[in-house]
Amino acid sequence: MDLASRLLLLLEVSELGSFVKVSEHRNVNRSAISKQIRKLENELGVQLLNRTTRSLSLTAAGAEMVNQAKQLRDLLNNSKRLAENYHCEPRGELKISSSSLFGRQYVQQAVLAFQAKYPDIRIELLLEDRMVDLVGEGFDIGFRIGEPKESNLIAKQIAKNRMLIVAAPAFIEKYGKPNTIPKLESLPAVVYSAQGLLIDKVKYLDGKDNEAFIQLNSTYKVNEVEMLINTALAGEMFTVTTAQMIENEVLEGKLLPIMTHINLADYGTFYAVYPHRNPPLKTKLFIEILKQVVGDDKPVWETRIPGFDKMYKNNT
Repeated sequence: MDLASRLLLLLEVSELGSFVKVSEHRNVNRSAISKQIRKLENELGVQLLNRTTRSLSLTAAGAEMVNQAKQLRDLLNNSKRLAENYHCEPRGELKISSSSLFGRQYVQQAVLAFQAKYPDIRIELLLEDRMVDLVGEGFDIGFRIGEPKESNLIAKQIAKNRMLIVAAPAFIEKYGKPNTIPKLESLPAVVYSAQGLLIDKVKYLDGKDNEAFIQLNSTYKVNEVEMLINTALAGEMFTVTTAQMIENEVLEGKLLPIMTHINLADYGTFYAVYPHRNPPLKTKLFIEILKQVVGDDKPVWETRIPGFDKMYKNNT
Protein backbone atom coordinates (compact mmCIF):
# COMPACT_ATOMS: atom_id res chain seq x y z
CA MET A 1 0.00 0.00 0.00
CA ASP A 2 1.47 3.37 -1.04
CA LEU A 3 1.19 6.79 0.62
CA ALA A 4 -1.92 7.79 -1.32
CA SER A 5 -3.71 4.55 -0.42
CA ARG A 6 -2.85 4.98 3.25
CA LEU A 7 -4.15 8.57 3.22
CA LEU A 8 -7.43 7.33 1.75
CA LEU A 9 -7.52 4.64 4.43
CA LEU A 10 -7.08 7.32 7.12
CA LEU A 11 -10.00 9.22 5.57
CA GLU A 12 -12.14 6.09 5.73
CA VAL A 13 -11.23 5.53 9.39
CA SER A 14 -12.17 9.15 10.11
CA GLU A 15 -15.54 8.87 8.34
CA LEU A 16 -16.54 5.45 9.71
CA GLY A 17 -15.15 6.12 13.18
CA SER A 18 -13.35 2.89 14.01
CA PHE A 19 -10.91 0.28 12.74
CA VAL A 20 -13.59 -2.37 13.21
CA LYS A 21 -16.07 -0.67 10.86
CA VAL A 22 -13.37 -0.13 8.23
CA SER A 23 -12.28 -3.76 8.47
CA GLU A 24 -15.90 -4.88 8.02
CA HIS A 25 -16.35 -2.51 5.07
CA ARG A 26 -13.15 -3.71 3.39
CA ASN A 27 -13.50 -7.31 4.56
CA VAL A 28 -9.96 -7.40 5.98
CA ASN A 29 -8.55 -8.03 9.44
CA ARG A 30 -8.75 -5.15 11.93
CA SER A 31 -5.04 -5.50 12.72
CA ALA A 32 -4.20 -4.92 9.05
CA ILE A 33 -5.99 -1.55 9.16
CA SER A 34 -4.18 -0.55 12.35
CA LYS A 35 -0.84 -1.63 10.88
CA GLN A 36 -1.28 0.52 7.78
CA ILE A 37 -2.20 3.58 9.85
CA ARG A 38 0.94 3.02 11.96
CA LYS A 39 2.98 2.88 8.76
CA LEU A 40 1.42 6.14 7.61
CA GLU A 41 2.30 7.82 10.91
CA ASN A 42 5.88 6.56 10.67
CA GLU A 43 6.12 7.68 7.05
CA LEU A 44 4.89 11.19 7.87
CA GLY A 45 6.66 11.36 11.23
CA VAL A 46 3.58 12.58 13.13
CA GLN A 47 0.83 11.04 15.24
CA LEU A 48 -2.46 11.09 13.36
CA LEU A 49 -4.85 9.41 15.77
CA ASN A 50 -5.46 9.51 19.51
CA ARG A 51 -6.28 5.93 20.49
CA THR A 52 -8.09 4.72 23.58
CA THR A 53 -9.67 1.35 24.32
CA ARG A 54 -13.08 2.78 23.43
CA SER A 55 -12.56 5.40 20.75
CA LEU A 56 -10.40 7.06 18.10
CA SER A 57 -9.99 10.77 17.48
CA LEU A 58 -7.89 12.80 15.08
CA THR A 59 -4.92 14.80 16.23
CA ALA A 60 -4.41 18.26 14.74
CA ALA A 61 -2.01 16.72 12.23
CA GLY A 62 -4.51 13.94 11.54
CA ALA A 63 -7.24 16.46 10.76
CA GLU A 64 -4.92 18.20 8.27
CA MET A 65 -4.10 14.87 6.61
CA VAL A 66 -7.80 14.00 6.38
CA ASN A 67 -8.42 17.29 4.55
CA GLN A 68 -5.61 16.42 2.16
CA ALA A 69 -7.07 12.94 1.70
CA LYS A 70 -10.48 14.41 0.79
CA GLN A 71 -8.86 16.51 -1.91
CA LEU A 72 -6.97 13.46 -3.14
CA ARG A 73 -10.17 11.41 -3.31
CA ASP A 74 -11.92 14.16 -5.25
CA LEU A 75 -8.98 14.43 -7.65
CA LEU A 76 -8.89 10.68 -8.27
CA ASN A 77 -12.66 10.48 -8.75
CA ASN A 78 -12.66 13.43 -11.15
CA SER A 79 -9.76 11.93 -13.11
CA LYS A 80 -11.61 8.64 -13.50
CA ARG A 81 -14.81 10.42 -14.46
CA LEU A 82 -13.13 12.58 -17.09
CA ALA A 83 -11.31 9.59 -18.57
CA GLU A 84 -14.53 7.55 -18.74
CA ASN A 85 -16.23 10.26 -20.77
CA TYR A 86 -13.67 9.72 -23.55
CA HIS A 87 -14.77 6.10 -24.02
CA CYS A 88 -17.42 5.28 -26.60
CA GLU A 89 -18.69 2.49 -24.38
CA PRO A 90 -19.02 2.62 -20.57
CA ARG A 91 -16.57 0.49 -18.62
CA GLY A 92 -15.32 -0.14 -15.11
CA GLU A 93 -17.52 -0.31 -12.02
CA LEU A 94 -20.85 1.29 -11.18
CA LYS A 95 -21.75 1.52 -7.51
CA ILE A 96 -25.44 2.20 -6.83
CA SER A 97 -27.42 2.94 -3.67
CA SER A 98 -31.21 2.76 -3.43
CA SER A 99 -34.02 2.51 -0.91
CA SER A 100 -34.96 -1.14 -0.44
CA LEU A 101 -38.40 -1.36 -2.04
CA PHE A 102 -37.68 0.88 -5.03
CA GLY A 103 -34.44 -1.04 -5.53
CA ARG A 104 -36.16 -4.42 -5.56
CA GLN A 105 -38.98 -3.24 -7.81
CA TYR A 106 -37.17 -1.09 -10.39
CA VAL A 107 -33.44 -0.61 -9.90
CA GLN A 108 -32.90 -4.38 -10.12
CA GLN A 109 -34.73 -4.44 -13.46
CA ALA A 110 -32.54 -1.59 -14.70
CA VAL A 111 -29.38 -3.38 -13.54
CA LEU A 112 -30.27 -6.51 -15.53
CA ALA A 113 -31.12 -4.48 -18.64
CA PHE A 114 -27.95 -2.40 -18.27
CA GLN A 115 -25.67 -5.42 -17.89
CA ALA A 116 -27.26 -7.12 -20.89
CA LYS A 117 -26.44 -4.05 -22.96
CA TYR A 118 -23.05 -3.21 -21.38
CA PRO A 119 -21.55 -6.50 -20.14
CA ASP A 120 -18.14 -4.92 -19.41
CA ILE A 121 -19.58 -2.92 -16.49
CA ARG A 122 -19.36 -4.44 -13.01
CA ILE A 123 -22.21 -3.29 -10.77
CA GLU A 124 -22.58 -3.16 -7.00
CA LEU A 125 -26.06 -2.42 -5.64
CA LEU A 126 -26.73 -1.52 -1.99
CA LEU A 127 -30.37 -1.62 -0.83
CA GLU A 128 -30.77 0.27 2.44
CA ASP A 129 -33.30 2.73 3.77
CA ARG A 130 -30.71 4.87 5.59
CA MET A 131 -29.33 8.10 4.11
CA VAL A 132 -26.16 6.86 2.41
CA ASP A 133 -23.14 9.19 2.14
CA LEU A 134 -22.65 8.86 -1.61
CA VAL A 135 -19.32 10.69 -1.74
CA GLY A 136 -17.85 9.29 1.46
CA GLU A 137 -18.84 5.72 0.65
CA GLY A 138 -17.80 5.92 -2.99
CA PHE A 139 -21.17 5.56 -4.73
CA ASP A 140 -21.63 6.73 -8.31
CA ILE A 141 -25.37 7.19 -8.02
CA GLY A 142 -28.21 6.92 -5.52
CA PHE A 143 -32.01 6.82 -5.80
CA ARG A 144 -34.02 8.67 -3.16
CA ILE A 145 -37.37 10.21 -2.38
CA GLY A 146 -36.96 13.99 -2.28
CA GLU A 147 -34.20 16.30 -3.46
CA PRO A 148 -30.90 15.92 -1.58
CA LYS A 149 -30.08 18.41 1.15
CA GLU A 150 -26.35 17.95 0.55
CA SER A 151 -24.97 20.86 -1.49
CA ASN A 152 -22.38 18.63 -3.18
CA LEU A 153 -24.96 16.40 -4.91
CA ILE A 154 -26.80 16.85 -8.19
CA ALA A 155 -30.42 15.64 -8.52
CA LYS A 156 -32.34 14.47 -11.58
CA GLN A 157 -36.07 13.83 -11.29
CA ILE A 158 -37.17 10.28 -12.10
CA ALA A 159 -40.90 10.12 -11.28
CA LYS A 160 -43.58 11.41 -8.91
CA ASN A 161 -44.94 9.10 -6.23
CA ARG A 162 -48.51 10.14 -5.48
CA MET A 163 -50.66 8.85 -2.63
CA LEU A 164 -54.00 7.10 -2.53
CA ILE A 165 -56.31 5.50 0.03
CA VAL A 166 -57.31 1.89 -0.55
CA ALA A 167 -59.60 -0.70 0.99
CA ALA A 168 -60.69 -4.21 0.09
CA PRO A 169 -64.25 -4.89 -1.10
CA ALA A 170 -64.86 -6.85 2.13
CA PHE A 171 -63.93 -3.76 4.17
CA ILE A 172 -66.37 -1.58 2.20
CA GLU A 173 -69.10 -4.18 2.56
CA LYS A 174 -68.55 -4.24 6.33
CA TYR A 175 -68.20 -0.50 7.01
CA GLY A 176 -69.68 1.15 3.93
CA LYS A 177 -67.79 3.42 1.54
CA PRO A 178 -66.62 6.50 3.45
CA ASN A 179 -67.28 9.85 1.78
CA THR A 180 -66.32 12.30 4.53
CA ILE A 181 -63.09 12.81 6.43
CA PRO A 182 -64.72 12.33 9.88
CA LYS A 183 -66.12 8.99 8.68
CA LEU A 184 -62.71 7.94 7.35
CA GLU A 185 -61.04 8.96 10.63
CA SER A 186 -63.41 6.69 12.56
CA LEU A 187 -62.53 3.56 10.59
CA PRO A 188 -59.69 1.17 11.48
CA ALA A 189 -56.44 1.73 9.58
CA VAL A 190 -53.05 0.04 9.29
CA VAL A 191 -50.18 2.54 9.35
CA TYR A 192 -46.41 2.53 8.99
CA SER A 193 -44.45 2.86 12.22
CA ALA A 194 -40.71 2.49 12.80
CA GLN A 195 -38.32 3.68 15.47
CA GLY A 196 -38.84 7.43 15.77
CA LEU A 197 -41.35 7.54 12.89
CA LEU A 198 -45.12 7.14 12.95
CA ILE A 199 -47.14 7.98 9.84
CA ASP A 200 -50.64 8.28 11.23
CA LYS A 201 -51.54 11.64 9.64
CA VAL A 202 -52.15 12.33 5.97
CA LYS A 203 -51.82 15.82 4.48
CA TYR A 204 -54.42 17.15 2.08
CA LEU A 205 -55.69 20.52 0.82
CA ASP A 206 -59.13 21.61 1.95
CA GLY A 207 -61.72 23.47 -0.15
CA LYS A 208 -59.76 26.72 0.29
CA ASP A 209 -56.45 25.12 -0.63
CA ASN A 210 -55.24 25.27 2.96
CA GLU A 211 -53.15 22.42 4.33
CA ALA A 212 -55.02 20.07 6.64
CA PHE A 213 -54.50 16.58 8.02
CA ILE A 214 -56.47 13.37 8.27
CA GLN A 215 -55.88 11.71 11.65
CA LEU A 216 -55.91 7.98 11.02
CA ASN A 217 -57.40 5.56 13.53
CA SER A 218 -54.26 3.43 13.90
CA THR A 219 -55.60 0.01 14.76
CA TYR A 220 -52.41 -1.69 13.57
CA LYS A 221 -48.85 -0.30 13.31
CA VAL A 222 -46.17 -2.12 11.33
CA ASN A 223 -42.62 -1.31 10.23
CA GLU A 224 -42.69 -3.00 6.80
CA VAL A 225 -44.35 -1.03 4.01
CA GLU A 226 -45.32 -4.19 2.12
CA MET A 227 -47.42 -5.21 5.13
CA LEU A 228 -49.70 -2.20 4.63
CA ILE A 229 -50.97 -3.65 1.36
CA ASN A 230 -51.12 -7.20 2.72
CA THR A 231 -53.16 -6.08 5.71
CA ALA A 232 -55.56 -4.02 3.61
CA LEU A 233 -56.13 -7.04 1.37
CA ALA A 234 -57.40 -9.00 4.40
CA GLY A 235 -60.41 -6.66 4.55
CA GLU A 236 -60.37 -5.56 8.18
CA MET A 237 -58.51 -2.23 7.76
CA PHE A 238 -57.88 0.37 5.07
CA THR A 239 -54.51 1.99 4.42
CA VAL A 240 -52.94 5.07 2.91
CA THR A 241 -50.20 4.11 0.51
CA THR A 242 -48.15 5.37 -2.41
CA ALA A 243 -48.95 4.47 -6.00
CA GLN A 244 -45.52 2.82 -6.23
CA MET A 245 -46.66 0.23 -3.69
CA ILE A 246 -49.56 -0.93 -5.87
CA GLU A 247 -48.93 -3.94 -8.10
CA ASN A 248 -52.05 -5.53 -9.65
CA GLU A 249 -54.34 -5.32 -6.61
CA VAL A 250 -56.49 -2.52 -8.07
CA LEU A 251 -56.56 -4.01 -11.58
CA GLU A 252 -57.77 -7.30 -10.12
CA GLY A 253 -60.39 -5.63 -7.93
CA LYS A 254 -58.75 -6.78 -4.69
CA LEU A 255 -58.29 -3.17 -3.54
CA LEU A 256 -60.41 -0.13 -4.35
CA PRO A 257 -59.33 3.53 -4.17
CA ILE A 258 -61.61 5.42 -1.75
CA MET A 259 -62.12 9.11 -0.89
CA THR A 260 -60.89 9.96 -4.39
CA HIS A 261 -62.57 13.39 -4.31
CA ILE A 262 -60.14 14.89 -1.77
CA ASN A 263 -56.92 16.63 -2.74
CA LEU A 264 -54.17 14.44 -1.32
CA ALA A 265 -50.65 15.81 -1.15
CA ASP A 266 -47.90 14.00 -3.07
CA TYR A 267 -45.74 11.69 -1.02
CA GLY A 268 -42.66 12.84 -2.86
CA THR A 269 -40.63 12.48 -6.03
CA PHE A 270 -37.95 9.93 -6.85
CA TYR A 271 -34.61 11.45 -7.78
CA ALA A 272 -31.35 10.10 -9.08
CA VAL A 273 -28.56 11.82 -7.13
CA TYR A 274 -24.87 11.84 -7.99
CA PRO A 275 -21.75 13.79 -7.01
CA HIS A 276 -20.83 15.59 -10.26
CA ARG A 277 -22.65 18.03 -12.52
CA ASN A 278 -21.17 16.25 -15.53
CA PRO A 279 -21.39 12.58 -14.48
CA PRO A 280 -19.51 9.80 -16.28
CA LEU A 281 -21.08 8.08 -19.26
CA LYS A 282 -21.98 4.95 -17.27
CA THR A 283 -24.06 7.03 -14.82
CA LYS A 284 -25.92 8.85 -17.59
CA LEU A 285 -26.71 5.62 -19.41
CA PHE A 286 -27.93 3.87 -16.26
CA ILE A 287 -30.32 6.75 -15.48
CA GLU A 288 -31.69 6.55 -19.04
CA ILE A 289 -32.35 2.81 -18.67
CA LEU A 290 -33.97 3.27 -15.25
CA LYS A 291 -36.29 5.94 -16.66
CA GLN A 292 -37.30 3.49 -19.40
CA VAL A 293 -38.08 0.87 -16.73
CA VAL A 294 -40.05 3.33 -14.58
CA GLY A 295 -41.69 5.14 -17.50
CA ASP A 296 -40.69 8.42 -19.12
CA ASP A 297 -44.04 10.24 -19.29
CA LYS A 298 -46.02 8.45 -16.60
CA PRO A 299 -44.60 6.11 -13.95
CA VAL A 300 -45.56 2.51 -14.58
CA TRP A 301 -47.17 2.22 -11.14
CA GLU A 302 -49.84 4.79 -12.15
CA THR A 303 -50.80 2.72 -15.20
CA ARG A 304 -51.86 -0.05 -12.80
CA ILE A 305 -54.52 2.23 -11.26
CA PRO A 306 -57.21 2.89 -13.91
CA GLY A 307 -58.36 6.51 -13.93
CA PHE A 308 -55.72 7.54 -11.41
CA ASP A 309 -55.00 10.78 -13.27
CA LYS A 310 -58.51 11.95 -12.32
CA MET A 311 -58.32 10.88 -8.66
CA TYR A 312 -57.34 12.96 -5.63
CA LYS A 313 -57.53 16.26 -7.57
CA ASN A 314 -54.56 15.39 -9.75
CA ASN A 315 -53.91 18.30 -12.10
CA THR A 316 -50.70 17.03 -13.70
